[in-house]
Amino acid sequence: MECKETMKHEAEEAVTLTRIRRVREFVEGKDPSYKEVDDLTIRRFLRARDLDIEQASAMFLKYMKWRRDFVPKGSISTSEIPNQIAQNKMFLQGSDKKGCPISVILGYRHVQDSLKEFKRYVVYGLDKICAKIPPEQKFIAIGDLEGWGYSNSDVRGYLGALSILQDYYPERLGKMYIVHAPLIFMTVWKIVYPFIDNKTKKKIVFVENKMLKSTLLEEIDESQLPEIYGGKLPLVPI
Repeated sequence: MECKETMKHEAEEAVTLTRIRRVREFVEGKDPSYKEVDDLTIRRFLRARDLDIEQASAMFLKYMKWRRDFVPKGSISTSEIPNQIAQNKMFLQGSDKKGCPISVILGYRHVQDSLKEFKRYVVYGLDKICAKIPPEQKFIAIGDLEGWGYSNSDVRGYLGALSILQDYYPERLGKMYIVHAPLIFMTVWKIVYPFIDNKTKKKIVFVENKMLKSTLLEEIDESQLPEIYGGKLPLVPI
């Protein structure tokens, strides 16, 4: 049985490598500079489009154009997002049991401001997180909505962040735990939910307060769990 599973995995990997090569040939035909992109990046776009070469190529080309336009210097600096940084709402700390980074977002600290600056902040945060992801792994996010109210409601911002995550950082999110969600949040959730693709929907988990620590401990060791959830690690601003 184990031999058959190994052979199946090897056959699937051979198909994937062939498709990676075909995507690479296509995109390099559009722009030779894309030779700098590694196979792991192309693999993520292929997985996001169920190994469809044409769709993955289109998604990748859209990503490269966006990256050049939105992040022309290669990275977002803190000087470009002063108001968002001041809100101190995103944290990057520790790792789960697979060695993948953990991000914590405190929703009650988000205040609607410039949409463009917020999008830059999202890219800034995702780049920081992704730089710590081991090959072939994904990150865990904890969206904490304790204290969240209508003053924190920012549908345009939420949809903008969702679009960036799904369109330009495919196969990066492993799981998002939404904790301490108040009832009033569900009004906004009903607006945002239809824009979440099916792959991302499967990664979102609403956690009951009484099950919070036990649920997080399934993926995160207590030594890496934030103190605010009963662990031992203080929050570290991103």
